[in-house]
Amino acid sequence: MDHFRNPRNMGEMKDADAVGEVGNPVCGDLMYIYIKVKEDGITEIIDDISFQTFGCAAAIATSSMITELAKGKTLEEAAKITRGNVADSLDGLPPIKLHCSNLAADGLKDAIKKYREKKKI
Repeated sequence: MDHFRNPRNMGEMKDADAVGEVGNPVCGDLMYIYIKVKEDGITEIIDDISFQTFGCAAAIATSSMITELAKGKTLEEAAKITRGNVADSLDGLPPIKLHCSNLAADGLKDAIKKYREKKKI
């Protein structure tokens, strides 16, 4: 409940390097995960991350938690964050709300994918 009542890193990031977008048409949740990546020539680190989520309390809480888990990690480390990591970090979610942790993890992975695609161009 704390991550719902006091979400961390909430809000649109105007100068994001990439934006992940995921949604669930069944429940209507929609998430945007914004990342800013710092490169030092060897590693790419998530220097800043934020989210905008339109959905239920669990969707907001999982979005907040994914930003806390990913901030400061390399892209490789962040890409390995699973829905289980998100749910466990929130001390569990009701079974009917586990799909929200999928959305948060998938949103982060989508942002990383878009960042990597952009770097190839």
